[in-house]
Amino acid sequence: MTTTERPRRGRPRSFDREAALDVALRLFWTRGYEATSTAELTSAMGISMPSLYAAFGDKKTLFRETVAHYQQNYAITLDAEREGATARDVVADLLHDAAMTYADPAKPPGCLIISATANCTQASDDLEAELRAHRDANIRALERLIHSDIRAGHLPPDTDAHALARFFGATIQGMAQQARDGATRDELLVIARTALSAWPA
Repeated sequence: MTTTERPRRGRPRSFDREAALDVALRLFWTRGYEATSTAELTSAMGISMPSLYAAFGDKKTLFRETVAHYQQNYAITLDAEREGATARDVVADLLHDAAMTYADPAKPPGCLIISATANCTQASDDLEAELRAHRDANIRALERLIHSDIRAGHLPPDTDAHALARFFGATIQGMAQQARDGATRDELLVIARTALSAWPA
């Protein structure tokens, strides 16, 4: 009696999870969460639909994993713990990094955390809230750093830390959208320098 081995289902043995995440990330980064279909994802990642679900669960789970992948490998970071750095130093570096990163021709323009869930339907409210929480956490961290500088005498005592943090948060988000609209690094650097001139003396 002969037997026929049934083909195994799931992702192929050669499956490279990091490479697949990078492909998915670039699709979500360019098109946004809802505009990226599972068919586009499987085609670009070179896997079948069952393989995608076996490896990542579902589209939302895949998106959440790509957000973590983005934060680890591509996102600009607010270095609030840098020894000897004032809030102005941190913001200056953040603005410069935003200009260099958001208009990097080797990557999709802008910022995944800022744009990926724009114009989503109610079905994606949870993802939109999660990315908003990431953005708000950065602004709160900057606000705490500004408060620390006020206490240390690096900023005037009447400085509105909340408003200042919100202003620079809005500037960085605006730079991301400008990059998506085609702004160059040089143009974003001008925005960065102009915004920094508003820092309290």
